[in-house]
Amino acid sequence: MEFVRIGDKVISKSKILKEVDNILALRAKGCSQQETADIRGIDRSFISRIENIGEIMKGRNIGVIGFPIKNKEQILSILHQRGIYNCLIMSEEERLHFVGDKTGTQLVNEIMTLLGEFRICDTVIVVASDRRGKLIQTLLDRQVILLDIGSSPLTEDVHLDIKRLEEVLHAILG
Repeated sequence: MEFVRIGDKVISKSKILKEVDNILALRAKGCSQQETADIRGIDRSFISRIENIGEIMKGRNIGVIGFPIKNKEQILSILHQRGIYNCLIMSEEERLHFVGDKTGTQLVNEIMTLLGEFRICDTVIVVASDRRGKLIQTLLDRQVILLDIGSSPLTEDVHLDIKRLEEVLHAILG
């Protein structure tokens, strides 16, 4: 819905979104919050609140989880070049070996340990099937960027488009 009535007021969502776009454009160009507030005729604290609402990453602690991945070595090389070392990238064979060699209790304990390692990350990129990605997102309770590589269950390795990965890395790392 384009318009929302609040008491006697009628609010335009598109007008709000356009103003937020203008504010973010000024900030992205290097204007300070105060300079942007002065230009747009609003309070600086409003800009701070908008940025806090939309912030997906403050630090540079990024993790990547991906399976089943065909071009694992290429992806690890790109991640390591960008300083990302908290990675769990597996082929389908490695994933089956990981699961198959453990009792139920051992598997749960190992998964909990891995979750703990990734929960320290500010942002986790998850490259997985639709359902697996959403499950990992829920379990991590962190900022997660999902790169869906197909419908669950995936039973064969999938080639991750490097350009797609690079675009995500550029967006969060610059």
